[in-house]
Order: sequence, then C-alpha cells, then structure tokens
Amino acid sequence: MGLLDGKIALVTGAGTGIGREAALLLAQDGATVILTGRRLAPLRDVSALIEKKRGKAFTYALDIESREEIFAAVEWVKNGIGPVDILVNNAGSASKVLNARFLGEDEWNSTINVNLSAVFNLTQAVLPDMIARGQGTIVTVSSLAALNPNLLGGAAYGAAKAGVKNFMTFVHNTYRNQGIRATTILPGETNTPIMNNRARPPLENERAIMLDPHDVARAIHLCASLQNGATIPELHICPTFMRDTSADIETARWVGAPADTPDLPKTHR
Repeated sequence: MGLLDGKIALVTGAGTGIGREAALLLAQDGATVILTGRRLAPLRDVSALIEKKRGKAFTYALDIESREEIFAAVEWVKNGIGPVDILVNNAGSASKVLNARFLGEDEWNSTINVNLSAVFNLTQAVLPDMIARGQGTIVTVSSLAALNPNLLGGAAYGAAKAGVKNFMTFVHNTYRNQGIRATTILPGETNTPIMNNRARPPLENERAIMLDPHDVARAIHLCASLQNGATIPELHICPTFMRDTSADIETARWVGAPADTPDLPKTHR
C-alpha cells in the first residue's frame, strides 16, 4: 500500500529536473501521474520509467502560457482519468535579459505568465472539484529568489516567484477549512537544465554543491503525502554550501545592454 494509492497527480514541467523526479516519487508511492510539458518526447521517457516500475502515468503536451489549454487539460484528466487530487506547479522559466534596466516588456510578460499566471490558471481549474470533494493538495515550486531577488534569476523571475508565494499563501488562508492544502516550496540553486540558460552557466564543480532535483522532489512528495489533517504551508530548502556568485551577477548585469550604454564596461562591448 502506497501513501498515495488512488490519487491523481498532475505535474507541470515533468519531463526534466525537479518535475521529473517529483513525478517518479509520486508514482512510486501509488499516484497516477499526469505528466505535462511542452515537449512530448521527454514526458514519454519519464512515463516509460514509471510504467517499468508498474506505476501509472499519462502524458499531455501543454503550453502553460495558454489559459485555454490549461482548462482543456484539466477537463481531459477529469473526464478520462478522474479529478485531480494533487497539483504540482513546477514548470518555470527565466528571462534571457535579467537586468530591469534592459528587460523588454515581452520577456517580462512571458516570465510572469509561466511562473505566476499559469499557477493561478491551474489552481483555478482544479479548485472546484477539490472543494466539492473536501480535499486537495496544491504544491507550487517558487524560489528563494522570492525572498532575495537579484541578477541570478533576474527582475521578472524574482517578481513572479514572490507573486506566486503570495498567491499560494492566499490559497492556504482562504481554503484550508474546505480541505485544501496549499504549499509553497522555495528552493535555492538547483542543478536543473535551467542552469544552462544562465548568463554565465555554472561550472561543473559549482553545480556539484547545488541542490539535486531529487532533494526538491522529496520535499514535494513529503508535502503531498502527509495525512489530510497536516499541511506544510511553506518550505525552504537550500544548498548547505554557499558559493561565490559575484561573477555570475556581474555577467548577468550587462546582458541585453545596448552597445552605446554609457557605463558599459569595455569587457562587455
């Protein structure tokens, strides 16, 4: 008997990194997992791993910037498999330009859409059925950038992660007496594929001291598998060792800067 037997879990960004590891753990504990993401190929790889261990998984290509696609996906799950018991809002992205001074509106909007608006839309899509059943779990992966925003994640990413932390606290405060558990997980630097998109991608020895995606996935699993009367509203998880990020921040400061920026260092011209 698994702690999550009979539960249906929808995980966003389930093809790689934290989402992949969380999906594997939830399935291992008995949940039927709906793997969502933009690309089907990595989702199918994760599904195959789950099924190899006699778990249950379904894949669904989903653009989480589209409210219409989100509601269609949740309806598809409800009609074909059953209503969602556990929602894991894991998918995220950061802008290429990190400095608010040079950040364009389109990049700002896209980053807010992926990291914040999608969480609102997904939560709104699953909430009615959860309230009707008197129970449901929503776990959202925010970031310690919500508490300490800087040029590592960038202006848009930090603002979105702070916004989603606030929104999840709203969900906790508003619906807890209707059986809804809302959790925000705030990880520090985690060695996921998003690191490859950094202005200065971390070196292998730097990634070695970061969190492993499995660490964060274990936190997600913990919050989702507690008995219904227990909730962890917020959980911080960070690397034990603090690395020097000064070179990363200095590189990120000038991404997207026009060549005629008066104070642009010669090394970045």
